[in-house]
Amino acid sequence: MPAEYELVLTRLIDAPRENLFRSWTEPALLKQWFAPAPYTTPVAEVDLRVGGANNIVMRSPDGQEIPCPGTYLEIVPNRKLVFTDAYTGDWNPKTSGKPFMTAIITFDDEDGKTRYTARVRHWSAEDKKTHEDMGFHRGWGICADQLAALAKKI
Repeated sequence: MPAEYELVLTRLIDAPRENLFRSWTEPALLKQWFAPAPYTTPVAEVDLRVGGANNIVMRSPDGQEIPCPGTYLEIVPNRKLVFTDAYTGDWNPKTSGKPFMTAIITFDDEDGKTRYTARVRHWSAEDKKTHEDMGFHRGWGICADQLAALAKKI
């Protein structure tokens, strides 16, 4: 995939990678950090297996719901999660709208902390620009900070 279609966010987080992985895969934890405040996450459903779906919904302060569905492509416990919005689970193609992205989330040990990296690959330059214009760096950055705070205390 050409680099121009990829957005990357990385943080060095002072928490074990196991806590970060749990925060990405346990619904009760996902609800606590997934949406950039003041947005919330009222729905977080996870079928943690390759081909399994996740159904995450963010809610804006004015009540608008933003679905964030995905299907897991690769799962390496405590190390890596790969998911895409191209499917709705069990390899069923997405039926509304077109696929937008594939996310590769990695958790690597570094100096007693965890190097958290979120790579988001888009299907086209336009999709990447749309995601940037939506506030990818700011929104995913706020979420990474919320994730870090949660992962330190669980």
